[in-house]
Amino acid sequence: MGNLSGMTAKVTLSFSDETIEEARRFAKREGLSLSAWMDQAAREKALREVFTAHAAALGRAGLDLESAALADAREAAMVDDALFGGEGPRAA
Repeated sequence: MGNLSGMTAKVTLSFSDETIEEARRFAKREGLSLSAWMDQAAREKALREVFTAHAAALGRAGLDLESAALADAREAAMVDDALFGGEGPRAA
């Protein structure tokens, strides 16, 4: 995945009334626009998917906790670089 920092894609999405109202409420609470909040939520979901798959692979490999923690730190850095181009939450 390339660095998408600064790029914006306009898309049309449909959400249930309840979902969009909750999203608006959370965005307002966090001081974000709805678009920024949705972008952040999608990125967080993507990270959870990556880490869930990673944890499952570690479990199948039978790695010990110390090895898993080291692998997680490397994986987190790689995911940050891929998703945020080194300008994401970990870079701050």
